[in-house]
Amino acid sequence: MIRNYLKIALRNLVKNKVSSFINVGGLAVGMAVAMLIGLWIWDELSFDKYHQKYDHIAQVMQNKTYNGVVSTGVPTSLPVEQELRKSYGSDFEHTGVMFWLGDHVLTVGDKNISFSGTYVTPEIPEMFTLKMLKGSRNTLKGSSLLVSQSVALALFGHAEPVGKIVKFDNQASLVVSGVYEDLPQNTTFHDLAFMAPWDYFTSTQDWLKRAATDWGEDSFQVFVQVAGQANMNRLSEKIRDIKLKKGGPEEAKMKAQLFLQPMSKWHLYAEFKNGVNTGGSIEYVWLFGVIGIFVLLLACINFMNLSTARSEKRAKEVGIRKAVGSVRGQLISQFFCESLLIAVMAFGLSLILVTLGLPFFNELAGKNMQVLWSSPLFWLMGIGFTLFTGVVAGSYPALYLSSFKPVKVLKGTFKAGPLAAIPRKVLVVMQFTVSIILIVGTIVVFNQVQVAKNRPVGYSRAGLITIGSGNHQMDNQFNPFRLDLIKSGAVSEAAESSSPLTAIHNRMSDVNWSGKDPGLAVDFANIRVTTEYGKTVGWQFEAGRDFSTKFITDSSKVVLNGAAVKYIGLTDPVGKTITFGSDNKTYTVIGVIKDMVMGSPYEPAKQTIFHIGDSFDSIIIKINPDMSPHEAIRKIEAICKRYTPAVPFSYKFVDDEYAKKYADEERIGKLSTSFALLAIFISCLGLFGMASFTAEQRIKEIGVRKVLGATVFGLWRLMSEDFVVLVIISLLIATPVSWYFMHNWLLHYTYHAQLSWWIFAATSAGAIVITLATVSYQSIKAALANPVKSLRSE
Repeated sequence: MIRNYLKIALRNLVKNKVSSFINVGGLAVGMAVAMLIGLWIWDELSFDKYHQKYDHIAQVMQNKTYNGVVSTGVPTSLPVEQELRKSYGSDFEHTGVMFWLGDHVLTVGDKNISFSGTYVTPEIPEMFTLKMLKGSRNTLKGSSLLVSQSVALALFGHAEPVGKIVKFDNQASLVVSGVYEDLPQNTTFHDLAFMAPWDYFTSTQDWLKRAATDWGEDSFQVFVQVAGQANMNRLSEKIRDIKLKKGGPEEAKMKAQLFLQPMSKWHLYAEFKNGVNTGGSIEYVWLFGVIGIFVLLLACINFMNLSTARSEKRAKEVGIRKAVGSVRGQLISQFFCESLLIAVMAFGLSLILVTLGLPFFNELAGKNMQVLWSSPLFWLMGIGFTLFTGVVAGSYPALYLSSFKPVKVLKGTFKAGPLAAIPRKVLVVMQFTVSIILIVGTIVVFNQVQVAKNRPVGYSRAGLITIGSGNHQMDNQFNPFRLDLIKSGAVSEAAESSSPLTAIHNRMSDVNWSGKDPGLAVDFANIRVTTEYGKTVGWQFEAGRDFSTKFITDSSKVVLNGAAVKYIGLTDPVGKTITFGSDNKTYTVIGVIKDMVMGSPYEPAKQTIFHIGDSFDSIIIKINPDMSPHEAIRKIEAICKRYTPAVPFSYKFVDDEYAKKYADEERIGKLSTSFALLAIFISCLGLFGMASFTAEQRIKEIGVRKVLGATVFGLWRLMSEDFVVLVIISLLIATPVSWYFMHNWLLHYTYHAQLSWWIFAATSAGAIVITLATVSYQSIKAALANPVKSLRSE
């Protein structure tokens, strides 16, 4: 029986080539999209699961209240970890500390290579269950060093790395005690190239002695591994007030509260507003999951529509089968067999599409995903996915076609009637409603990215690059270095800073001014700069002057941004004084600049204090606009090599670093655009098939109308208007739905695009034009046909 069903199904596929192509092609595209999205969702949901103790690891985070607003932060202080280990030892199996280093130079022989790494306490490698290829996780003590597989290969090639000496920042000699497997891309620490021992860190940094007892020195990341099946929420409650009780008046003023953020929430639930976890990437997981389901549903709708539309052509077949004894269950089995055959063919084609499209999708999504060909789970899910698709696509046609009455069919009195088309019209409306919502969403995301791109940043990004300070090796020789850069003609100006232009590395809460409420906790960005900073970046003054070498006393002066002036409440800021620092030094305000966007382009600028200082992390260079960037960078590199020969030269364009701030939104926009185009493609395939069937069904009516004098334009309008009405209904449904969801999405951002009327107008016009373009071919073809041929049998 099944063999007979398959034979009939294949005959129908060959006989109806256009509808077969639309069904198989549309389902294949829909299944391919669903599979790609499924791979993306799997990658997101499995984030950090590489670590064996994933369910037991958490990071200690804290909420602090500044000026009535709760701020959530990752860094905390060393005494917190010490207190957890000493007083809560039964609750935690391990506690550990990490201090992120950024890029540092590892040297072996004549190889000087910059890698990103961190200082860690000995418990961290064990806690994160690093997969050791050589050596042991428990050897990170004294002057040892753990390196990743790629670092070992870069430094030692295929030679044995364990026991070899590595020069660290051209200063200390560390011994490689282990090599761990490179961490996957979908882990928080995927770029962690090496781990340096805490013992070495404490022996070289005097400030750590103070930090060991300073509850306010929030410069460290503290991790814990909870014991047994301990409840993290209860442990969070238990440790919440540690800083309030132990940290002194400053921590009490800021209402510091600790809590545990489980590893399972690091990636997907990373957003906090006013101390409350508001979600994060999990929203995009839900969004694309829904999109994947709907895109697949669009393809299933095509199958349903075309199968039921051709009902009259298969009515006699159903009638004869019932007359010779077939029961309805057998007919339903036959039609399900046909839909499953199409689903299997579509699944095979979708695997080819996924294989071809995955590299492009990986680039678009910023991932490194692979199809798990060797995984039995993948094939089981694939079979289940195919069966599900076949059943969903074939359910309505099977139930509808098997319900025909054989007496009416065989007498020739069966007509589907106008009501039979209603379900098909509803399904077409559903298709275009989903497609229109996706188009509106794509436009809104694009506009939101433009807000970030076009927002005034308070300085000139053109021609600015940043280079590292050679791990502070350049601090004592910056002035001659700067002069050599300018003499080369490649550079207009250069300056040093404690933070790059696109990030804030230092904050302070000990700022005071006349009239300040003693109980007010404050939070300022603290940027140490050299005198030439303002001239280099081109900041824009609202009042006062810039730092200058002409004034010896500028070391006790500050420049504030507009946000800081507003935060403090100064009406005439120039000449006013503020105090800050461990010595409570007094500084005079000499200038006010427009807000510089150093954080998120979607959030207000941070209140910032700029002052002359020392110990810098970044060198900011303004390339001479009269020289090509390529030539300028070549000259800059040559000068850098003279001053810090052991430090690899690397640079970053400020424009590129700023673009990374809206990269997530831009990536989401590109993915949404791709899915929206595919949804439109699938919908148009179905519309084309429906138009083809309608033209075929109404061929005699068109012939009669032509004989009676109807014009081609009139017939085109007659054939097209039914579809245009369906699209207009879709627009009426999709417009409020898309407005609601995109309005709520935009509320996540302080600075956001407006939901202008033109977005919906342009989408409406585009949808109608696409509809007309899709159905016009069949409409015009039918209108131009010779009526003699269609009416010959009458």
